Amino acid sequence: MKGLQEDLKAGRFQSVYLLYGEEEYLKRQYKQKLRQALVPEDDTMNVTVYQGKINPGEIIDLAETLPFFAERRLILVEDSGMFQDSSKELADYMKQISPTACFVFVETEVDKRSKMYKAVKSAGRVVEFARQTDTVLTKWILSRLKRENKKITQQDMQRFLEKTGNDMENIEMELEKLLCYTLERDVITGEDVEAVCVTQTTGKIFEMVDNIAQKKQQEALELYYDLLALKEPPMRILFLIARQFRILLLAKELRKQGYDHKFIASKVGIPEFAVRKNLAQAESFSSKQLRQAVEECVQTEEDVKTGNLNDQMAVELLIVKYSG
Repeated sequence: MKGLQEDLKAGRFQSVYLLYGEEEYLKRQYKQKLRQALVPEDDTMNVTVYQGKINPGEIIDLAETLPFFAERRLILVEDSGMFQDSSKELADYMKQISPTACFVFVETEVDKRSKMYKAVKSAGRVVEFARQTDTVLTKWILSRLKRENKKITQQDMQRFLEKTGNDMENIEMELEKLLCYTLERDVITGEDVEAVCVTQTTGKIFEMVDNIAQKKQQEALELYYDLLALKEPPMRILFLIARQFRILLLAKELRKQGYDHKFIASKVGIPEFAVRKNLAQAESFSSKQLRQAVEECVQTEEDVKTGNLNDQMAVELLIVKYSG
């Protein structure tokens, strides 16, 4: 990302950019920054936007067309899938892009072995926007609060992040709600967070597994019914339960091997601030129990797919078994 920021600051641009990764908020921000920097906002003649599958020959012809009374022509391509499939024609063109054209590709997933990825990396700049660490997110939130003359304690900040997860788009939305709710006050409290912030599905799954571990069957089932009422598909709930058991198993094993929280967070794929809570939850299970739970989730999915069990009932039986 540093190279992209330097390009924007200096006003010197590559012929092609690839922005990809899970963090939609940052991708959208930098896509807009590039668009505004490359072509004047009121210039609609020299900006062409493509969504989904594209015809390589068509955009090559467009790139070869001189811009209309402007320095460059911007070709913005989103979610094309070209970085997972083979696209030899366009990959070859990346070696000889017209000096008056600039490509910006925006993708969620890419295959780094693909011809297009290698071609763009060689000809321009590739920027991955991954989920941000809790340290980065905390600094980002605090800078936003500072602009609004608001304060929050570290404990309540952690509570906020536990509710929102590490998706910056969701964090921004929940932060707006908090700022409106505390309009007349300069301190955001834990009570404010609980009052207005919505717990993400993954947070409810964590709480459900917590209740399963403590054999609180009724509470675990109530959370399940809440998720169903929110139109969450039973198989997605099953996937998230299985994911949580896998996180607990991996975190438990890594902790046994003596690794610290930062390493565990990077290997398990969770924010560093969440490691302590996951390790505490893992203490309620033996490694054998966690492996069995993961295997049981796989078997439950198989039973549903083969028609042996109804999806809603299958997940409910799994919860009842492990919380009984």
